[in-house]
Amino acid sequence: MLFRMANAHEVDATDAAGHRDVEDLRTHVQQFVRRFGLLVTRQTPCGFPVSPSYAHALMVLARRAADGVATLQSDLAGALGIDKSNIARLCERMVAAGHAVQTVPAADGRSRLMTLTPKGTRVAQRIEQGSRDRFLAVVTRIPARKRRAVIAALADLNAAVAGSDGDDQQ
Repeated sequence: MLFRMANAHEVDATDAAGHRDVEDLRTHVQQFVRRFGLLVTRQTPCGFPVSPSYAHALMVLARRAADGVATLQSDLAGALGIDKSNIARLCERMVAAGHAVQTVPAADGRSRLMTLTPKGTRVAQRIEQGSRDRFLAVVTRIPARKRRAVIAALADLNAAVAGSDGDDQQ
């Protein structure tokens, strides 16, 4: 017998190990999200008083600026996986806080180019360092012999999630 789980791929219901794997993965991802602090909306997991999406936006803008790449709101939305209306509100908050400026490119009057201010760059650098410190604390608690396997498993998980994008819209 086959059944669908949340509109995802079909799973053989007689395969108890497969079902257990689904439940184990689900449980461990949920525990990670909770323990790492990803459900807190007013603070990053590394303790900065901004939402995780705000922190990630600052870090993306800083990285792209360091690479000499201009960032449109739509680029930022794609990088963060946030829809158009949410990215517009997020960008408005960054502008209001003095962390970024929005300009209208001459080539396309509908687009918005996002650029960090010096203040925004400093905040992004502090958040980036806080993130590195947090991950250093985590990685040192993973036995050295298992670290590469954990990192490889996360890479596989990211690839699987990316490969499932759109599945839930069928």
